[in-house]
Amino acid sequence: MIKNYLKIAWRNLIKNKTHTFINVTGLSVGMAVAMLIGLWIWDELSYNKSFKNHSRIVQVWQHQTFNGTIFSQTSIPIPLGTLLRTDYTGKDKDFKYMVLSSWTFEHILAVGDKKINETGNFMQPEAPDMLTLHMLKGSRSGLKDPSSILLSEKTAKALFGNADPIDKTIKIDNQQLLKVTGVYEDLPPNTTLTDLNIILPWEFYMTTQDWLKRAATQWGNNSFQLFAELNDKADIKTVDGRIRLLKQKNIEAQGDSVGAASKPKIFLHPMDKWRLYSEFKDGINTGGGIQFVWLFGIIGVFVLLLACINFMNLSTARSEKRAKEVGIRKTVGSLRSQLISQFFSESLMVTAFAFVLCIVLVLLILPWFNQVASKTIAILWGNPVFWLIGIGFTLLTGIIAGSYPALYLSSFQPVKVLKGTFRAGRFAAIPRKVLVVLQFTVSVTLIIGTIVVFMQVQHTKNRPVGYNRTGLVQINMKSDDIHKHFAAVRNDLLQSGTIIEMAESNSPLTGVYSNNSGLKWRGKAPDLQDDFATVRLTPEYGKVADWKLVEGRDFSREYVSDSTAMILNESAAKFMGFKHATGEIIDWGTKYKVIGVVKDIIMSSPYEPVKPTIFTLTNGVEGTVSLRLNPKKSTHESLAKIESVFKQYDPGSPFAYKFTDEEYARKFATEERVGKLSGFFTILAIFISCMGLFGMASFMAEQRTKEIGVRKVLGASVFTLWRLMSTDFVVLVTISLMLAIPTAYYFMQGWLQDYKYRTDLSWWIFVSTSVGALVITLLTVSYQSIKAALVNPVKSLKTE
Repeated sequence: MIKNYLKIAWRNLIKNKTHTFINVTGLSVGMAVAMLIGLWIWDELSYNKSFKNHSRIVQVWQHQTFNGTIFSQTSIPIPLGTLLRTDYTGKDKDFKYMVLSSWTFEHILAVGDKKINETGNFMQPEAPDMLTLHMLKGSRSGLKDPSSILLSEKTAKALFGNADPIDKTIKIDNQQLLKVTGVYEDLPPNTTLTDLNIILPWEFYMTTQDWLKRAATQWGNNSFQLFAELNDKADIKTVDGRIRLLKQKNIEAQGDSVGAASKPKIFLHPMDKWRLYSEFKDGINTGGGIQFVWLFGIIGVFVLLLACINFMNLSTARSEKRAKEVGIRKTVGSLRSQLISQFFSESLMVTAFAFVLCIVLVLLILPWFNQVASKTIAILWGNPVFWLIGIGFTLLTGIIAGSYPALYLSSFQPVKVLKGTFRAGRFAAIPRKVLVVLQFTVSVTLIIGTIVVFMQVQHTKNRPVGYNRTGLVQINMKSDDIHKHFAAVRNDLLQSGTIIEMAESNSPLTGVYSNNSGLKWRGKAPDLQDDFATVRLTPEYGKVADWKLVEGRDFSREYVSDSTAMILNESAAKFMGFKHATGEIIDWGTKYKVIGVVKDIIMSSPYEPVKPTIFTLTNGVEGTVSLRLNPKKSTHESLAKIESVFKQYDPGSPFAYKFTDEEYARKFATEERVGKLSGFFTILAIFISCMGLFGMASFMAEQRTKEIGVRKVLGASVFTLWRLMSTDFVVLVTISLMLAIPTAYYFMQGWLQDYKYRTDLSWWIFVSTSVGALVITLLTVSYQSIKAALVNPVKSLKTE
């Protein structure tokens, strides 16, 4: 019986090639979209799951209140880590491990003449045990030696090739020799610690700079990270309550009134939430990446649904063609259950073919998809869960897609069918029309959403940044050799005509690495809390950035007094309440005189308001060198000259540079990625919808062959017949537009509320989308309509 079902199913599929092609292609595309999105969601949900104890690892965060608004941050003072490590960590206590860590820095690693740049953290010795690193060589206890270093597998290979690196020495940042005490397996890409390619001892870190020694006792210096692992019996909420006020109490005891005014509250953020639940608004976790998981998950379901709708529509539309088959089968004794099995076998055969084609499509698309999504996703061939989901997914799709045709076709009465009195009825087409409306409602909603995402990105890109990004190069310095010879390096490059200017600063133009509070100025309200982005720089910085002065003057080496001078951005001047800030005195331990105000510069997120920022001259070594290239010289020649000069004064450091405009463009990566992926899925959704529309138009043209022939004999023109055939579809799409436009407006308006600097939902978005949808509909339907209208009426009437 099953063999018979399959044989008849195969014959029906071969007999109706167009119908089969549309169904198999539509379903395979829909399933491919669902599979790609499923693999992407799997990758997102499995973030950090490679760590054995991921469910018990936490990061210590804090809430701070500024002028009534609660801000959440991962930056933590060292004394908090020391206190938690001493009093709350150990057997029968709350924590198993407590690990202080620096931020992720790029370092120069040198072995003989071989030099590479690699990223990593300074961490306390328990870090490898907490992260359950898989050691390939050496042991996890290697960091107990303050002159040691742990390397990832790829870093060890880059430095030592296939040789054993254990006990070999590496020169770090052209300064200190460290001994390799362990090599660990590379961390997978889907972890928030993916840049942890080297781990250096915390004890060594504390000896590298004088300010770190002072920070060891400063409760107000939030410049570090703190990770921990809870003991098995510890409850995160209970522990949260115990440690919540630790910083508040100790910062008050230390007499730091500014820090105490921020009312710091300590809390634990689980590793399982680092990736998808890392956004906080006014002290409340509002999600984060999980919104994109839901977004793409919904898109995947809807695109697959569109493909299923096509199958159901075309199968029910062709029901009259198979009415006699059903009648004869019932007459010779077929039960309804057998007929249902027959139609389900056809549906499952289609979905089986579609699943095979889906796998092929996914394999072809994955390289491009990974590039756009910034992933390294692969089909999980060896994972039984993947096959279980895939096969179950195919069966479910076949059952859903074939359910309506199977139940509908099997319900025909054999007497009416064989007598020829069976008619589908005046309401038989209503379900098909409803499904077409649903298809285009989803497609149009996706189109509008994709347009809004791209508009938001473009709107923000067009926002004035406050400086000239063109021809700017930034170099992160790992040693102080360039600083020591700053004047000589600058002079050599200026004389060569390679650059217009060169400057040092504590952060690049595309980021802020330092924030400070506790400043005093004339007219400051007693209860006003301040928090300023802080940039330390050399006097040439303004010329390098080509920033725009609103009032006053720039820094200059000609003025000795500029060592205690300060420049504000517009937001800082406004926050301080100054209409004209030049000449005002700012008390920051030392009294600074404001000599100028510059237009706001976007250094952090382009989607947020510019933070009040203060600029002062540096009195020490800074980590970033910025250069403005001479536009009259080729970039290639200029960079070659800069490299040769830098190598002359700093031969131990690899020459690594970044273009400021490229670094700024990275700030839009997430939104652009969402836009590209949404656009890709939208195009496929439209393709599936149009295929269904084409199939329906083909069926209607075939069904109305006699009517079209009669109308032509009576004098109807091709245009009249085209209009007749197209009107029904235009009406359905118009209804879809009436449903899709308010739906898209509601959801996209809500999405835009997450951005303080956002575009408007202009009327032309909806009008252009509507016109485009109608044009696509007419183009899709017109081929079959005109083809039917051009058929010789003698042939069509004779056929009937």
